[in-house]
Amino acid sequence: MTEIADQSRPTGIRVVARHAGAWLIGLGRGAWLFPLDVIFKTVGLRYGWLTQLFRRTPPRLLAGLGQLRAERASWRAAKRVPAYRDFLEQAAVDPDDLFPFGILGRLPETDKRNYIDRYGLMERCVGGGVPYPGTTIDESSGSTGTPYNWIRGRREREVAHRNISFFARYAFGEGPLVTLNAFSMGAWAAGMNMSLGMTRHGIVKSIGPDIDKLLSTLTYLGPSYRFLISGYPPFLKHLLDEGARRGFPWDRYEVHGLVGGEGMTEELRDVLLERFRSVYSGYGATDIEIGMAAESPVSVALRRLARRRPDVREALFGDDPRLPMVFQYNPLIHFLEVNELGEIICTVSRLDLLSPRIRYNVHDEGGLLGFATARERLAAFGFDIERLGERDETAGPRGPLPWSRPIPLPFLWVNGRRDATISVMGANIYPEDIETVVYRDPTLVPRLHSFLLSTVDDERGVPRPMVALELADLAGVDDRWRATMADQLRDGLTGLNIDYRSSIAEFPDAMQPIVATYGLGEGPFAADAKRIKQRRIIRPTS
Repeated sequence: MTEIADQSRPTGIRVVARHAGAWLIGLGRGAWLFPLDVIFKTVGLRYGWLTQLFRRTPPRLLAGLGQLRAERASWRAAKRVPAYRDFLEQAAVDPDDLFPFGILGRLPETDKRNYIDRYGLMERCVGGGVPYPGTTIDESSGSTGTPYNWIRGRREREVAHRNISFFARYAFGEGPLVTLNAFSMGAWAAGMNMSLGMTRHGIVKSIGPDIDKLLSTLTYLGPSYRFLISGYPPFLKHLLDEGARRGFPWDRYEVHGLVGGEGMTEELRDVLLERFRSVYSGYGATDIEIGMAAESPVSVALRRLARRRPDVREALFGDDPRLPMVFQYNPLIHFLEVNELGEIICTVSRLDLLSPRIRYNVHDEGGLLGFATARERLAAFGFDIERLGERDETAGPRGPLPWSRPIPLPFLWVNGRRDATISVMGANIYPEDIETVVYRDPTLVPRLHSFLLSTVDDERGVPRPMVALELADLAGVDDRWRATMADQLRDGLTGLNIDYRSSIAEFPDAMQPIVATYGLGEGPFAADAKRIKQRRIIRPTS
């Protein structure tokens, strides 16, 4: 294993060599990008400069420059990252026979299995080592079964923090803001980085997912402040439920929500908007970096319109009946592609990453949509993307969504992780399908804490979908209640999921869901108390 290079006290020779090496690499075939790098870094220091860059630069030019930067980053990784050099050689790609630009088509995809699991942490870094000062290690949540460690340097974290601050300014306005950070604290990327990013935008209290402390802090500070509460989507729902049980006066407070770490349906957003003034989600992966993309007023409005209008949804996102999450992203920082399987591939085009991410696949299914293309397709239905958020079609329970002039950045839409499904009789059933159905039921929402999706064999040995519900209140829950809920899930899935709709016509008994109910922390939900994120799928054990 390559050892950490102790560069905490570099000699004068090492400093000169390091800068000379960087200069020689830049002097090659990509030296002309250097002035643009200086411009982008300078513009990126100020929110107003950056938004004007996005508004005034033609989208095709932004996309082209983003690709050139991604290709340069890929070429640099091939030259200077030991693990990536070996990875390319094993894939029959000569790292010394690559031109700095036009190379992405020759490079294989990377992911946890074929790259991260095969090489050590330091081997995946530029030069095979890192400086000690300013370097941190994040740990992923282990939602795939195994927690992973990811190393980051000072400069890349500073860019991420600035992006978080800029996003908050755009989505929540420029007024004074008190952020109560309820993401899990510790080695995980979201918690600490969210706190550091939001300190650029206002007061921050890092609490973690502690409902008692959140409610006591809100009570102590009082309703004269404007609050932003950040956390995982289900946790914000639990916070509202517990506040309601304690009689917390939500109506006196102006509270906004910023969620991440997992997907969120519009049905859950509807529930949150009963108390929150606005709720936006960020998209990222600890594998790559947090803040790869974010919901914006226009992306949320687009999604809510697509929920009401299946014809609009198909025109924007294809014939998949699922309603994807919709984000906007900066093509100068993240170069995104879609492979033949419909999975999002990301290359981080900045050169400040200690461990470069080149054509990295987290196996999220989705697609890309240019802002101009979205404008044209919406216009065919009589909608103006510039004013979309003011239309009734996108209004939530509290009225029209907060609106600001849209920034014409490209859209990323995400259906979710490819393997986050169960399959019954050839039909793939997604946790998002279940979440959509259960949050439509106003009698279930106040008592629902969580759910799990799995397959079980019934008494005849027939595989069937099972939905386990974790309920805060089991009053009146009996076999009849569970049977009614099973019928409700069946009808909801029939309307949402084309696979399910086809299979239930052929196998009505096998596709009838089984509903199991548990109290808080009971049965399969007991393990969630020690988890950062709630599970949504139970895999059969072999």
